[in-house]
Amino acid sequence: MVLEAKDICVEFPGVRALEHVDFQLMPGEIHALVGANGAGKSTLMKVLAGTNPGYRGQVRLDGRAVELRSPAAAKELGIQLVCQEVDQALAPALSAAENMLLDELGRPGRLWVDWRGVYGQAEELKRRLHMDLDVRTPVSRLTLAQKQMVLIARALRSNCRILLLDEPTAPLSAVETETLFGLCRSLVKEGQIAIVFISHRLPEVLRICNCYTVLRNGRFAASGPVTPQTTAGELVAHMLGTEMETVRPRVSRPAGDELLSVHNLSSRDGSVRDISLTVGHGEIVGLAGLVGAGKSELCKSLFGILPRSAGEILLDGRPVKPRSPGAGAALGMGLVPEERRKEGLFPGESVSFHLGIASLKKWSRLSLLSRKKLEQNARTQIEELGIKPPSPRQRMELLSGGNQQKAVLGKWLAAGCRLYLFDEPTKGVDVGARAELLRVITGLAQTGCGVLYASADPGELLQVTDRIYVLYGGRVAAELVTARTSEEEIMYYAVGGKAPVGEKGRDRFEAAKA
Repeated sequence: MVLEAKDICVEFPGVRALEHVDFQLMPGEIHALVGANGAGKSTLMKVLAGTNPGYRGQVRLDGRAVELRSPAAAKELGIQLVCQEVDQALAPALSAAENMLLDELGRPGRLWVDWRGVYGQAEELKRRLHMDLDVRTPVSRLTLAQKQMVLIARALRSNCRILLLDEPTAPLSAVETETLFGLCRSLVKEGQIAIVFISHRLPEVLRICNCYTVLRNGRFAASGPVTPQTTAGELVAHMLGTEMETVRPRVSRPAGDELLSVHNLSSRDGSVRDISLTVGHGEIVGLAGLVGAGKSELCKSLFGILPRSAGEILLDGRPVKPRSPGAGAALGMGLVPEERRKEGLFPGESVSFHLGIASLKKWSRLSLLSRKKLEQNARTQIEELGIKPPSPRQRMELLSGGNQQKAVLGKWLAAGCRLYLFDEPTKGVDVGARAELLRVITGLAQTGCGVLYASADPGELLQVTDRIYVLYGGRVAAELVTARTSEEEIMYYAVGGKAPVGEKGRDRFEAAKA
């Protein structure tokens, strides 16, 4: 046995994150660690990576008791963590090459740097991982997917025996995910390392992993081998303790008058080009496309974060020009961004303050905030969204990923927006939280609000939207009616397929599908 964690306990203020958890990892194994948000997966990984030094229990490596009380101690033993929040582990001002070799460059006593050697070694890692980037580019300019691969490259550069991957595919496209899977298989086969793979995407778990361990509410729930007979439903039952009710596809309804109308919108940086679209009152409109297609950038342009170079935006028929997030919010728009921790949260603030931040005028008088009103609002949102903090005064950074995502949405619900912009709202959340979020979003449309819903998952868009715009290269490649399209057609346009024109065009599309 490579690694054995026994009777692991972790407590935070008011929360028992792990209670007497056992975990075993064998050599040459890709082991899935799954569970609902808040089950303790990331907490256990941080124990093994040395970033949770206050744990109780015992960890044994190759039969020998070890103390994992610091990241340096874990790395010395060959345990490397690639965390879900990639920006926390990267130096944004340094190049991709410097970040890949950061552990070596930061060693005490180093007097000079062989830059030719640094870039040469980074290029070798780039080839090994099939990365598409310039290693001299500052990390701040890289996409989420590229940052993830830089972190994996750094882990593999060290003497890695155990690789901990926390939601590694969340920011990756389908092609990048396949590349990562091929890399994991070759590392296990050739290097005889072991991998712990955390993911909420259960079909991925069944494809790539040999074994699984399920945590539920901070406790061990189940474990076993992944066989052809193992199903996602079986894992969900272990995760939730019961069978999950299937979320039914949204029944499309005729949209009301146009709430949002966009004409020939382009962003100053060129990521959004000549886009025109509409969203009606009570309508959920999807934005489909691969990573980098311009979905996030379009949402940010509409909300006033990304400067526009051309185009017109109308809300209820009135031209508007949001030049800042504050201006967007004042117009009745709310944005739930893809990078929730970096762009949508105030990690050090309390849950009650965070849930009221977008509508402070409601909770203040003469510029003085009322703690009582803030907490009343927080309790309302906590109940409606199923957020599970021990107290409204709990800090946001101590909540699980799914509860953080609900809180990002909750602050806009309290503000009473008329147009909601959702950018990958279910990314990194478990199946239960995903179902809850989708029900809330469809409920918003039933009240007459408009929703623009960006996702790289065609199946999710088919489940929740009325119409779908497919983006490719920052432009609209196609506009589809959800009830009359399919995942195959969405992907056809997302990878650059041309819009069919008449019957001949439809024949070309059917031929491309075949």
